[in-house]
Amino acid sequence: MKKLVIFDLDGTLINTIADLAGATNYALKACGYPLHDTDAYRFFVGNGINKLFERALPESERSEENIRKIRSLFIPYYNMHNADLSRPYPGITHVLESLQAEGVSLAVASNKYQEATEKLIKHYFPQIGFIRIFGQRENVPVKPAPDVVFEIMQAAGAQPEETAYIGDSGVDMQTGINAKVETIGAAWGFRPRTELEAYHPAFIADTPEALLDYLIG
Repeated sequence: MKKLVIFDLDGTLINTIADLAGATNYALKACGYPLHDTDAYRFFVGNGINKLFERALPESERSEENIRKIRSLFIPYYNMHNADLSRPYPGITHVLESLQAEGVSLAVASNKYQEATEKLIKHYFPQIGFIRIFGQRENVPVKPAPDVVFEIMQAAGAQPEETAYIGDSGVDMQTGINAKVETIGAAWGFRPRTELEAYHPAFIADTPEALLDYLIG
């Protein structure tokens, strides 16, 4: 069993796609840009919110100025509405509780901005004593840079071979590879299983229950 298990947030712990889509569409509409179906956002997210806005904007409108404008509208709206439709994936709370009961250190490493990451984790998992809850922070490279994983491992006193990183996207798989930790795909998330398979992770879990079986055995 691992000493430390680090989870991605969006698409891994919580299905946040409807609220992310709603807030981005709100900002796009306010600026007169076309909107997108909720399902399209599954492929827009994963690299931080600025990249989300860039992908959501029309190709000819993807300037730094327009990204900043969308961001200025998105953040206050999303801060108020980020738990409207978002919910933990069925079975994921049991996974966290079971790992915690086994003495495994738990942490979150997300590319979502820090304020929203903390709010969602504390709202939906108040009973879980995560050693670190990290979102996108100033001067810390976003995933797939491994910096956030290294920071969490240092806090936990865990070596790479004692650590597992779990996420639902290619960005997450590359993060685990870059950090040289055991990398596990969450196939219930936003991206297709084939995207995870391309990175040859140690394991791909189709359900949270399968993840728990793999981690605890």
